[in-house]
Amino acid sequence: MAARTKKKSPVGYMISAVAELYQLHPQTLRLYERQGLLKPSRSEGNTRLYTPEDLERLEVILTLTREMGVNLAGIEVILNMREKMLQMETQMETFVRMMQEEMARGMTSLQDGAPRNAIVRVRQPRPSHLQK
Repeated sequence: MAARTKKKSPVGYMISAVAELYQLHPQTLRLYERQGLLKPSRSEGNTRLYTPEDLERLEVILTLTREMGVNLAGIEVILNMREKMLQMETQMETFVRMMQEEMARGMTSLQDGAPRNAIVRVRQPRPSHLQK
């Protein structure tokens, strides 16, 4: 008889635990979800499950609302800008890494001798005892 494997549900915190942990009403968390600020995963029974990443995002939301007085529309703009900045940072890191690799390749080819595909011909320097 084959062993039955259980599907693992995503690890996360239920809405009641998150609400208690952050001293919120569960309706506030549901509101944040309706506004698109939080996107908790769901269990097979359709229970909201908040991941550690969701909790980090919630902490940003709460800092913006409680400490800075930002409204939900402002929070949406700020969170979108943060995501775009992270994407740009990743793109810049990729670009810098690519440029470093390209420069290292160029330095290696220079050390190997004159570039073979140069637009302008580069002459090798003559030894000083042959120069007049």
